[in-house]
Amino acid sequence: MDDLVPPANFAMVDHGVFRSGFPQKCNFGFLKTLKLQSIVYLSTEPYPKSNLEFMQSNGIRLFRFAMEGSTKSSAEIHREIIKEALKVILDEQNYPLLIHCRSGKHRTGCVVGCIRKMQRWCLLSIVEEYRQFAGAKARNCDERFIEFFDVSNLKKSSQPAICFRNTFNFI
Repeated sequence: MDDLVPPANFAMVDHGVFRSGFPQKCNFGFLKTLKLQSIVYLSTEPYPKSNLEFMQSNGIRLFRFAMEGSTKSSAEIHREIIKEALKVILDEQNYPLLIHCRSGKHRTGCVVGCIRKMQRWCLLSIVEEYRQFAGAKARNCDERFIEFFDVSNLKKSSQPAICFRNTFNFI
């Protein structure tokens, strides 16, 4: 039996939506158990051949959003990229889905923080979750980005709010 080792910073975001750092070969057995349909990759770095082969052999689609990892705020660029990534993340046809960047801290943390805003979490709880994953490397610019990310272009679905994936749609 394969060892079931989750990627670094792995956690469930909501039903069918997970987050992590970059998956390694030792994580493939664990990822198989999730029966992923899609991966949302938030980086400019090329995806390794072994990961692409794993995805192909398991029927997993890759959605790549080229976000630079930076300690400086590039809010305008990130805002548009994150909006595009959220369209994929909100489409339940892509579930189960894994969101990741290199370490699963900053870029992934910003995207998950924006999801939390859509879920109407209070800002204090959103920032606390961000800091839990970012640890000592938490960035004020990321926290400000999340705070000021505008979710007004989202509307509630007319469907019952059973879980996150049935709650919001893009206009």
